[in-house]
Amino acid sequence: WSSPLKLESLGSEWAIVNVGGIGFQVYMPTSTLSLLGKIGEEVKLYTHLHLREDNATLYGFASDEELGLFQTLIGVSGLGPKLALAMLSAMTVERLTMAIVTGSADLLTIIPGIGKKMANRLILELKEKISAGWVAIPAAELAEENADVLTALTSLGYSASEASRAV
Repeated sequence: WSSPLKLESLGSEWAIVNVGGIGFQVYMPTSTLSLLGKIGEEVKLYTHLHLREDNATLYGFASDEELGLFQTLIGVSGLGPKLALAMLSAMTVERLTMAIVTGSADLLTIIPGIGKKMANRLILELKEKISAGWVAIPAAELAEENADVLTALTSLGYSASEASRAV
């Protein structure tokens, strides 16, 4: 059983959805936000409730795959939900999983907040887990030239998500 969600308002990183007369703020990757439609329309989301001592935050995703990768990412030591959300805003699930599986640390470091150390930790901790459980795009799509182009575009001032979409 699920209750219909009605879109109440949109922000740059979140939406407020109404469930049974109660509005919930749900943080989402930009890819999910762009799919939501118009205010007042019903939406479908896959959600994760992140609990901390002082706070409960809802995260929403357009697909079960996005949700699954988000939950996998936040399992990495030192990587919280905000950074995992930034990663999913910067790259598609397929591109992100392929970057991890192929050990493309340079590609991961174009994401704001991901340095060389974190990129290497992601690869080390998730490479086998993702290889076993995810269907990824062909390795040719993440050729070294693509990583160089993405790096060049981000150095020219494009955001990681804009650069990733362009390539």
